[in-house]
Amino acid sequence: MNKNQIAGRWDQMKGKIKEKRGELTDDDIAMAEGHRDQFIGKVRAKYGDTEEAIRRQMDDWDREWDGARRN
Repeated sequence: MNKNQIAGRWDQMKGKIKEKRGELTDDDIAMAEGHRDQFIGKVRAKYGDTEEAIRRQMDDWDREWDGARRN
């Protein structure tokens, strides 16, 4: 996967996050780049979800994108 493909995948991921978690700002989502734990904390603060539920959701998104990338 080259740099452009990675950037495109990240853009797709940001779009999915905005769809699922509309209250998160662009700054909140930008924090997720390389700071997954901080991002999880931000989601917990805004939505009250458990850390496990958030990690499961993020893992589901990863699987969706991996599957879409292979198609």
